[in-house]
Amino acid sequence: MTEVISELTLSPIGVVNSPYKEKFAIPRQPGLVNSAKGTIKLLGDVNNIESVRGLTQFSHIWLLFVFHGSQEHGWKPLVKPPRLGGNKKIGVLATRSTFRPNPIGMSVVKLDKVQVIKQEVILHISGLDLLDKTPIIDIKPYVPYSDSVPNANAGFAQTEPQLNLTVEFSKQAQSTLLTLKQELPELALFIKQVLSQDPRPAYKQNKTDKKIYGMILYNLNIQWQMLAATNIEVIQINRIEGSC
Repeated sequence: MTEVISELTLSPIGVVNSPYKEKFAIPRQPGLVNSAKGTIKLLGDVNNIESVRGLTQFSHIWLLFVFHGSQEHGWKPLVKPPRLGGNKKIGVLATRSTFRPNPIGMSVVKLDKVQVIKQEVILHISGLDLLDKTPIIDIKPYVPYSDSVPNANAGFAQTEPQLNLTVEFSKQAQSTLLTLKQELPELALFIKQVLSQDPRPAYKQNKTDKKIYGMILYNLNIQWQMLAATNIEVIQINRIEGSC
């Protein structure tokens, strides 16, 4: 009888610098917000340019990572996926829930470039759905002919959600966007793409909601509200005190 490994020890090979500073408002899948840009700083022995030799031949890469933001909450065999309205339970292994037996996630992201700064290897990525400071445990190239299965069946998540939300900015928010234009030139697009995914709990989607929500992107506190079931207004954008 083959002996089963009872325990594994993994060490992070990199850490993510992401504009998503909290779990709220992170898109539920990678690639939905292509203006989301971040970096991965390689660590330890993997922080070596030889480790990524040839990687720039690939436009996209797979990231295996740890759900460090939800790891402490443990897991349950049944979860309520947002695509089913957050009301129906299904087996955790039939979902991409962050609350898993082992808190491991995977995302495919666009590799924009590889850079070396003061002997640190930095991977610039976009379309990410990762919380800031996420530990990376492996990186693999995305291979289209084998990783893409055009005729695959994806059950309750066969197609991308079509929410058809419009996002507009108040005068205060527009003024702040102008002052941040040089520092964050794609901020308005980034905010629109994040909010068009409707980051509210799944049971609130397609419903009016008078609550004022806040989300943190980069070092900014962004407040917004549903004006109607399909219309969002960004009320104000404020830099968080003490941030760089």
